[in-house]
Amino acid sequence: MPLGAADERKPVAEGTVEASGRSASNPVGGWYGTRGGYRGQLGMCLPPLGEALGLAEVTHDARNNRMRAI
Repeated sequence: MPLGAADERKPVAEGTVEASGRSASNPVGGWYGTRGGYRGQLGMCLPPLGEALGLAEVTHDARNNRMRAI
């Protein structure tokens, strides 16, 4: 799954980590991305956390990184 870190004022690409954070169907009701100042933090911070906890594999390329749940 692509990470898709995007500014909260811009539309996010479907099928990305960022899109799942902004979705109304997620457990917290899609509040992420509706408040100012977050600017793509879910797409940037959640994958390394998942990797550190052993829950995800993350590519470490210069651009277009992806993650996969384990």
